[in-house]
Amino acid sequence: MAVMDAQNPLLGETTCGTLLQKLQEIWDEVGESDEERDKMLLQIEQECLDVYKRKVEQAAKSRAELLVTLSDAKLELSTLVSALGDKSFLGVDTVKASGTIKEQLAAIAPALEQLWKQKEERVKEFSDVQSQIQKICGEITGSANEQAGAPAVDESDLSLKKLNEYQVKLQELQKEKSDRLHKVLEFVGTVHDLCAVLGMDFFSTITEVHPSLDDKTCVQSKSISNDTLLRLAETVSALHEDKKQRLHKLQELATKLTDLWNLMDTPEEERRLFDHVTCNISASVDEVTVPGALALDLIEQAEVEVERLDQLKSSRMKELAFKRQVELEEIFAHAHIEIDPEAAREKIMALIDSGNVEPAELLADMDNQIAKAKEEALSRKEILDRVEKWMSACEEESWLDDYNRDDNRYNASRGAHLNLKRAEKARILVNKIPGMVDTLVAKTRAWEEDRGISFKYDGVPLLAMLDEYAMLRQEREEEKRRLRDQKKFGEQQNTEQEPIFGSRSTPARPASTKKVVGPRTNGTPGRRLSLSASQNGSRSAAKEGKRDSMRLAAPANFVAITKEDAAPHVSGTDRSPASP
Repeated sequence: MAVMDAQNPLLGETTCGTLLQKLQEIWDEVGESDEERDKMLLQIEQECLDVYKRKVEQAAKSRAELLVTLSDAKLELSTLVSALGDKSFLGVDTVKASGTIKEQLAAIAPALEQLWKQKEERVKEFSDVQSQIQKICGEITGSANEQAGAPAVDESDLSLKKLNEYQVKLQELQKEKSDRLHKVLEFVGTVHDLCAVLGMDFFSTITEVHPSLDDKTCVQSKSISNDTLLRLAETVSALHEDKKQRLHKLQELATKLTDLWNLMDTPEEERRLFDHVTCNISASVDEVTVPGALALDLIEQAEVEVERLDQLKSSRMKELAFKRQVELEEIFAHAHIEIDPEAAREKIMALIDSGNVEPAELLADMDNQIAKAKEEALSRKEILDRVEKWMSACEEESWLDDYNRDDNRYNASRGAHLNLKRAEKARILVNKIPGMVDTLVAKTRAWEEDRGISFKYDGVPLLAMLDEYAMLRQEREEEKRRLRDQKKFGEQQNTEQEPIFGSRSTPARPASTKKVVGPRTNGTPGRRLSLSASQNGSRSAAKEGKRDSMRLAAPANFVAITKEDAAPHVSGTDRSPASP
């Protein structure tokens, strides 16, 4: 052995061979004899044998202890697997049947730990399932409060098969409980809805069946016995019958109310007070779900209202007829159609006083007149809108004339820049007036040809108004042309007199006491081209008012001034104020 260790050149550290070689060198240096050398070598070999013997004994003892531990672990593993009832349980298949003892122990330890953990979980699962079974059985039999304590778990059989048996039983009980509870809750909900619709006290009604059925009790604590279900069914049936009878009575009252309202033209605000009655006039029993819809006090209220309307019906007919007449007059007024309201009112009074016409027929005839009036107003709307725009343009034209005559319009006074902007917009609008008139004339003629009647605006033919406006416009254009010629003639005379009196500087503008023209708040006094006959008292007066107002709305200056005409008003030193 010493020779083998000495011949190992790969060992770079101290070994038995290197030590023996060192000893040989020392002996050679000392000159030790071979006998002494052999003796010392034998001694060294004996000491090595003793050390090996001790190590072997220790290893054998350790092996025996490990074998005992391995045996106990295998026994415990087998017991757990047997109790859990599954030989292929997680961790068992990973245990090595061969290999060193430590390898086998190392393989068994995790499996044991996992099995103990799974055993605890399995015991808990058994306990939970058995507890639930015990609780549900008590609820079904009505002795849930009498049972106490957790059920005992048999740890010798914790197999999945046994657990599945308990779980199947639990599922059957849970389904039975769920079905019963669902049926109870359905009955309770139906009783609640019926009591709400009928205006009855739900709490007292449901607690008469069973004290646990009120809303304050937890759902899982409600009674699900056969006796409770039977009594709930009887209560629901009785409430349904009561609801059916009340609805029939209320619908009869609602029909009477609607007929009376339609006859007397009752305002919508007053009808809304009984919406909760009339909303169910054609509803079925199952469709009525609003709380209080069939309460006894509501039915009594409807009965009182029907009696009151019956007494009021005869005295309201004149009021209803005149109300429709006012509506008819308003439609004609907005459409600028002239009528004779006094004659219409006298005719209504005569019909009612004579008693020869039924109130419902009279009101229906007036409703028909209103419908026709609305149709007529709709056919006139487009033309009336164009008349409105034309009038607005005439107002702006009148304002622009006043503005152009103001010598101080370009002064830097307060609001001057606003007036300047308005003047610019007014010139653009005034230039559109001829086109507006032409379009209005074409639309009016087309309307008259389609209906075969004249289009009148507050009793005056619109085409006549437009023709008169065109004549006035022509006169204003001629007047403007004459004033322009006079102005040019005056400027020419001033030019001829300059060589005689010498060149004259541009004189400063004289201070004017006239206020700067500002935007008018109400427009031209003659806003409308016609006046209502009711305001003037006769049709002739209305026509005169229309012509006068038209002349006011069509001032002397019809056409917006051109750039050449506006140039003399702006000198080299007088500039228009800048726009803000």
